[in-house]
Amino acid sequence: MTKRPATIPSVPIRRTAGLFAGLALGLAVLAGCSSQGASTDCGLDACTVTFERGVEANATIFGVEAKLVGAQGDQVTVEVAGEQLTLTTGQQATEAGGFAVTLDSVTDQQVKIRVSRNPGS
Repeated sequence: MTKRPATIPSVPIRRTAGLFAGLALGLAVLAGCSSQGASTDCGLDACTVTFERGVEANATIFGVEAKLVGAQGDQVTVEVAGEQLTLTTGQQATEAGGFAVTLDSVTDQQVKIRVSRNPGS
């Protein structure tokens, strides 16, 4: 009886390593945001940012900062990519730094905006 050394099943190591690298990159893109006093829900081309009112709220999304400056009634002032915008619920998107910004909702406790990449930028 001949003993043979145990062999590792033939797995294409490069393909597996490439898959893991791709997954890591995808997660880094989706998780590439941070926030204080806010929460984010991001996809590849858009993020929804929910700011808590009454605190200094900001979030970094797509490499730019978005922050809540103030809110009064249904009108909100935010700063996105260094540009201050005054938004109203239902208003068409406003452009700031290559992004389209819309106000989704305003309550006594939260302000929710949507920041999308402009396809032409």
